[in-house]
Amino acid sequence: MWAGLVAGLFLHALLAPLHEAKAQESRPESRPVVVASKPFGESYLLGEIFAQLLEARGFAVERRLGLGSTQVAFEALRSGAVDVYPEYTGTGLLAILGEDPAGSSSQVFRRVHGEFRDRWGIRWLPPLGFQNTYAISVRAETAAELNLRTLSDLAREAPALVGGFSPDFLGRDDGLPGLRQAYGLELRDTRSLLQAVKYEALQTGRVDVIDAYSTDGFLARAEVAVLEDDRGFFPPYEAAALVGVGLQEEVPGAVAVLTELSGLMQEEGMRELNRRLEVEGESLAQVARSALVDLGLVADETVAGSGTTGMRELRGRRDGSLVAYLWDRRDETLRQTLRHLLLVGLSLGAALVLAIPGALALERLHFGAEAVIRGGGVIQTLPSIALLAFMIPLFGIGVFPAVVALFLYSLFPILRNTYTGVRDADPVAVNAAEALGMTPLQILRQVRLPLAAPVIMAGVRTAAVINVGTATLAAFIGAGGLGDPIVSGLALSDPWMILSGAIPAALLAVLVDGALAGAERRVTPRGLRE
Repeated sequence: MWAGLVAGLFLHALLAPLHEAKAQESRPESRPVVVASKPFGESYLLGEIFAQLLEARGFAVERRLGLGSTQVAFEALRSGAVDVYPEYTGTGLLAILGEDPAGSSSQVFRRVHGEFRDRWGIRWLPPLGFQNTYAISVRAETAAELNLRTLSDLAREAPALVGGFSPDFLGRDDGLPGLRQAYGLELRDTRSLLQAVKYEALQTGRVDVIDAYSTDGFLARAEVAVLEDDRGFFPPYEAAALVGVGLQEEVPGAVAVLTELSGLMQEEGMRELNRRLEVEGESLAQVARSALVDLGLVADETVAGSGTTGMRELRGRRDGSLVAYLWDRRDETLRQTLRHLLLVGLSLGAALVLAIPGALALERLHFGAEAVIRGGGVIQTLPSIALLAFMIPLFGIGVFPAVVALFLYSLFPILRNTYTGVRDADPVAVNAAEALGMTPLQILRQVRLPLAAPVIMAGVRTAAVINVGTATLAAFIGAGGLGDPIVSGLALSDPWMILSGAIPAALLAVLVDGALAGAERRVTPRGLRE
């Protein structure tokens, strides 16, 4: 009896933490709220405002700021990979629903609110209180010289001008294609530019026209002229929180907290916040916190702890050299480098496990091998960001979809080099092995593979270096790594932050290639080395 009692107590003590953890998981409020944004300054700022307000009300938050585009962010929300991100009603109407730009602000909101709810169960919270419509802009001197005041005036002079537009704007119906149809706008040339670099390109004369936003902090500069949309082409773009099904059902209290922001923010105030962030270079967390204080939603300006943020807050000191800045960020850079190595290591390891045996099997086939390998090469032609975006409906966002995409990119160089190296191994040595009576398996293990080792390792090195570079784009789907500061720096017009990711990524590529070069020397037969 005592033995049974002791055993029962021991079993209860062993399982109690598991039952407690399970119960904790079942409580809706226990899970973190995943807050996302798109990769431009205002979206980062609104996402951080959402996150800090939730934290101030006691909710755990996980940040996924800087997702690659409207399509990426919306797919992440629809799939449940994120819970909320800031969106604009006009973008929802045109870019997501694919409808014509028409209606007043209230009509557009009612339309997107109803359609998103009925189609996907996604909820638009009441707008934040300001619009951020497109503001097609030129240099002030260009406007004066060509007498440009409206978009109709721009269409008249467009054949002599060069446009620099965000990737979204180049393909959206409410972007350049729509302007061509509405105004007959045909520019001499167009270039795809991220939001953070468009103003610099405009000021330096590399482009003549850009797609700005009405709340951009850079618009305060006198040398930029905003052209009037005289035909009313652009629909209303009211900013609002877009909330996924999971948050509504599992953490309804978080939805109520986010609703506290509705109607409180004004266009002029948002432009000032953007100016502080993008022009003055103030801390993202500090600007967001001061906005919440000014709105009366939090009590003081003490910056909320951002230790769990997807984009860490440390931007480094600006009163010294770049080296001092990088040293300030050393802990964060180490964390991002380890995450980067995880992405590269997992994807490259999986590719090795599949590609090398696969190539050996293909080498034994008498037909079809080249077709299979060329089919694998098609993946290399896909743009990296497109492949990453394609992973979201299948696997959500984060490390796993990034590893899958990088794995697919790794396959072709390893598959091609292994197949070619084994197939073209020195015929004299192979014939001699056959004459000695060695079996095909013995010839493969002891002759073909050793002779093919340098060629195989060349493919592995190529795949590894490609992966190190491509993994920086994984930040666009929330996978982290050294792409985080690059994406964040581009969004916040912060060249030092960009370099804090680009320099370690370049060094990592060199180190990985060097390490694999050493491995190549070790597996290469001595006779071939000599």
